[in-house]
Amino acid sequence: MISFILADLRRLWLGAAVMILLVALATALGVTVTLQERALRLGSARAADRFDLVVSAAGSETQLVLSSVFLQPSPLPLMPGDVLAKLNADPRVAWAAPVGFGDSFLGHPIVGTTTKLITGTTTGFSAGAVFAHEGEAVVGAGVDLPVGAEVKPMHGTAETGGETHKEIAYRVVGKLKPTGTPWDRAILVPVQAVWHLHGLGAHDDHDDDHDHADTAGAANAPAEPEHHDEHDHHHGHVDADAPVNEAFTQEAPGLPAILVKPKTIADAYRLRQEYRSGSTLAVFPGEVLTKLYATLGDAKFVLAAVSAGSQVLVAAALLLVSLIHVGQRRRQIGALRAFGAPRTAVFSIVWSELFGLVALGIGLGFALGYTGARFIGTAFTTQTGVILPVEFAMEDWRMASALLLLAALFAAIPALLAYRQSPAQALRA
Repeated sequence: MISFILADLRRLWLGAAVMILLVALATALGVTVTLQERALRLGSARAADRFDLVVSAAGSETQLVLSSVFLQPSPLPLMPGDVLAKLNADPRVAWAAPVGFGDSFLGHPIVGTTTKLITGTTTGFSAGAVFAHEGEAVVGAGVDLPVGAEVKPMHGTAETGGETHKEIAYRVVGKLKPTGTPWDRAILVPVQAVWHLHGLGAHDDHDDDHDHADTAGAANAPAEPEHHDEHDHHHGHVDADAPVNEAFTQEAPGLPAILVKPKTIADAYRLRQEYRSGSTLAVFPGEVLTKLYATLGDAKFVLAAVSAGSQVLVAAALLLVSLIHVGQRRRQIGALRAFGAPRTAVFSIVWSELFGLVALGIGLGFALGYTGARFIGTAFTTQTGVILPVEFAMEDWRMASALLLLAALFAAIPALLAYRQSPAQALRA
């Protein structure tokens, strides 16, 4: 029987190839959507796990997490600088690290922060050590710069027409091990250097021409050339050899965000409640991601519905083609019956041939879907630094089993029609 089926498929290879391809493409769409959505959930959750609590000025929770945890370039409102000193003096806080955004180098965000954040959220150094002076920098594992390289910060990005700062060039003194987070693509520098570079700083005298909007633009937001004014070109002085001072006993300038490590879970909830009132906002990144997942779930439902619809259409088309195919083979089926082939043998031949083609298409679809999800995941990681773990789970194998069961039922319809044909009717056709 197998040799008969193989000979039949060689004779009708073009139709068989089209059937396999249709099933594979319809299956691949659903597999890609499922794998990519799950990978995005897992990857983003792992990236956010390193940060327990984020404090900022009152505003959008989602934008706060995207900017401070995932380092997406977007302006954040500034909170008073004394919030940092208050958090550092709080006995419930293990450490609190400010983050300042706005500059970049070769497409990598430059983040002003402290050594506490580096030692508290990373997995150690692959080369060098943490910065000790304002002119030094630490790069993530995804930054293609060796220890000793020079970093010339640009205000904003090249895409936004940013201007390169001439007051300082950081020297790379350390390279971090991979963390699988967007911080692998970051260049970390002392936050004091960022403040001083933009004419700010706890010990600086602020001129009247530095209003709140200028502070936000200089220390937090990408450059926008069409909105430049005379204040946008004001820069401060940076002493590259000045030692890093992270005591923060004086009031810091306006801050876009502070990453906080509470000592206990109870402390985390108390701090979150305390800093969610008035002019500040405190969030758990994982909690915000849960809300985003709900939106992703809605999008996944729509894409899954589209995928299911395409699979139904493909199944209907294949069923129609199969029925026509069986009708065209009535003489062949009649000849088999005339030579003594039992009805069960005819049923088995037709069913096995159709089921084999559909099952092969499903298998190819899973392979194509996995490859597509990996390709999307790699592109996403290159762009954002978030590693997306594309992998099959038990529910995927349950879906494969369900598809194979449907394929078995699908193949039984034309096989039953062939089974019911009498030799005389088939030969007269």
